[in-house]
Amino acid sequence: MRSESRKFVFCCAVALLGILQSPSVWGQNLATGSNEVLINDINKYIRQGWEDNEVKPSPQATDAEWCRRVYLDIVGHIPPVDELQEFLKDSDPAKRSKLIAKLIDHPDYIRNWTTIWTNVSIGRVDDPLISRLGMNKFYREVFAQNRPWNEVVYDVLTAEGHFEQNGAVNFILAQLPEQYDEAVQLTGNFSRLFLGSQVQCTQCHDHPFNKWKQNQFWELNTFFRQVRRMDYEKYDPDSGRMVEDYSEVVWRNIPVGQEVVFYERRDGLVKPAFPIYNGVEIDDDGELNRREELGKLLRADEDKSVARAAVNRMWGHFFGYGFTKPVDDMGPHNPASHPELLERLTDEFVKSGYDMKQLVSWIANSEAYTLTSQFGSGNEIDNPGAGEIPLFSHLYVKSLEAEQLYDSLIIATNAHKAGRANFEMAEAQRQEWMQRFVAAFGTTQDDETTTYNGSIPQALMMMNGELVTNACNCERGSFLHSVVTGPGNDAMKIKTLYLATLSREPSGREISMVENSFRQAGPNGKIAAYQDLMWVLLNSNEFIVNH
Repeated sequence: MRSESRKFVFCCAVALLGILQSPSVWGQNLATGSNEVLINDINKYIRQGWEDNEVKPSPQATDAEWCRRVYLDIVGHIPPVDELQEFLKDSDPAKRSKLIAKLIDHPDYIRNWTTIWTNVSIGRVDDPLISRLGMNKFYREVFAQNRPWNEVVYDVLTAEGHFEQNGAVNFILAQLPEQYDEAVQLTGNFSRLFLGSQVQCTQCHDHPFNKWKQNQFWELNTFFRQVRRMDYEKYDPDSGRMVEDYSEVVWRNIPVGQEVVFYERRDGLVKPAFPIYNGVEIDDDGELNRREELGKLLRADEDKSVARAAVNRMWGHFFGYGFTKPVDDMGPHNPASHPELLERLTDEFVKSGYDMKQLVSWIANSEAYTLTSQFGSGNEIDNPGAGEIPLFSHLYVKSLEAEQLYDSLIIATNAHKAGRANFEMAEAQRQEWMQRFVAAFGTTQDDETTTYNGSIPQALMMMNGELVTNACNCERGSFLHSVVTGPGNDAMKIKTLYLATLSREPSGREISMVENSFRQAGPNGKIAAYQDLMWVLLNSNEFIVNH
């Protein structure tokens, strides 16, 4: 049991966590190689925003702060302690760019982006007729092969077949309710996710500011009217009942006389809608596969909507805010914070062949991404959370998503080195824990993201949950045992625990406070004191945020 005195000392230590120091000159150019011209242009546009708004950017993040951030954003977890120490010792001026390239080619890059896009495509569903495994397999192939993003959008849009044999169909299945809604939800969510436009409200009336009008919503909707969801059952001998088995997406032709979609205006006038996208009308009598025709238009991406949406969402992933807020509501009604930069990145993304890895590299190598999350009087107005336009003069703090938190707990305790020979078993264990974690977060099934926001169930899981309890275990073979019984004095061991969990070294004051608590614990309480320290670090605010 933890003593009250040790709890008090450690609670005081928690208050000190997160104090990041040793800033360097923010203007240092970390970009190297053939992309330097574009990255310099990114920096130029962002700096212009600082000058126009009379803000002074924050200092550059320390190597430790930046390293933790880039690991979380690219591979989805904090850096393993040995890799962090290696990076901190490296004196190469280009080491940040080199680490970005290394992480983009890391296997966990594939896993992280597979998880991200599975979540935004189908939410964190627990539905036997929507296959998360199938959706995962589809995106795992996408990111393993670095497939062109316009081709990925084409595959999602035109997908047909069994929900595991063709995992791309699960996006469509997740948007089709059991009671057929004329593909209204599918139309809105496809446009929101892959075109960056929230058009759902225009199904009933013209948007007063958005370029999308009611007729355009229903014209887009006509492309999805041939989609049908087929659910199948099987006999369960144990219960003696029919149970859900699998689902598939099928195409069906529209009967003659029903190929025209009608919608009602607010004034009561009924109007026809024909398959038209971006000014191109498809001549169809009901026999043509309209989704394939729309897919061809989006793959060509003449107006660059697919590219622009991807760029904005990717920028938002790294900075916490995109060029528009929200990232999936772009248009004249919601102007971008940096329109020239958005268009420049969009053009270059198209020229790159819709290369997602290249886009990640450009953003992560930008000057703005190197800045610390701390801010002062010179840029305190740069606060998008308060409704201000993002100026990216400092990094915006983000709560860890559920998967990031789980994987970081595993990395911090070296548990990731166990069971890696069998990916499927490790992933099954991860998903089982994740289901309990998401349940504790109290989210709905269709949520795209789940972050740690400090609710009572979340706090209890972090304080007393099985994973954290195991992480604080000091039995032989555990990470904590290897540190406590390893070489070095207490100060060195304390430093190792800070690096493993918070990805930074403790301050002199923090070391002094922890050593003082060790002295109070006495020789017989040393192990328990180390366990308390590990527990406090994992439950600190600094551990559960990406800064």
